[in-house]
Amino acid sequence: MRLQGKTVALLISPKGTEDAEFVQPKKALTEAGAKVVVISTKADDAATVEGDLSPKGQHPVDLTFMDANTDDYDAVVIPGGTVGADTLRADEDVTTFVRRFFEQGKPVAAICHAPWLIIEADEARGRTLTSYPSLRTDIRNAGGTWVDQEVVVDDGVVTSRTPDDLPAFCDAVIDMIAGD
Repeated sequence: MRLQGKTVALLISPKGTEDAEFVQPKKALTEAGAKVVVISTKADDAATVEGDLSPKGQHPVDLTFMDANTDDYDAVVIPGGTVGADTLRADEDVTTFVRRFFEQGKPVAAICHAPWLIIEADEARGRTLTSYPSLRTDIRNAGGTWVDQEVVVDDGVVTSRTPDDLPAFCDAVIDMIAGD
């Protein structure tokens, strides 16, 4: 129970979040003892996908960004999915929420297309990140360094590339939140 007493914000788009990138971190964080709060732009259940195209699951939302306060969380985890990440980064309430984690020096974790939110929050500059390969130019254009690695930890930020990297991603997220 390494994360006993920790509360983690887990973001989800109303539609288009990659199911495995939501489900597996949620399970790993919960099993490590963290309280996980699912936050979205809408209060309804969120529909996830597999491989960006195939409907996969429905997941309950605990709070909307209008009701969420970064002071209540020890970290934020952002799953990918092309449509889900793009939908979240287009919402100013979401990017402001993510930016506040950086301002407060709290851990931020993003996988696959979710580093778009780091870019949108203007926090990629000077950081080494990984992501789904199609984001490499976006990260470079935002002043970051893109590398093709399973998991990258850089100054309070954990990033990974794809669902294949989930075991390493979840381990690195738990280590960072635990302060290891």
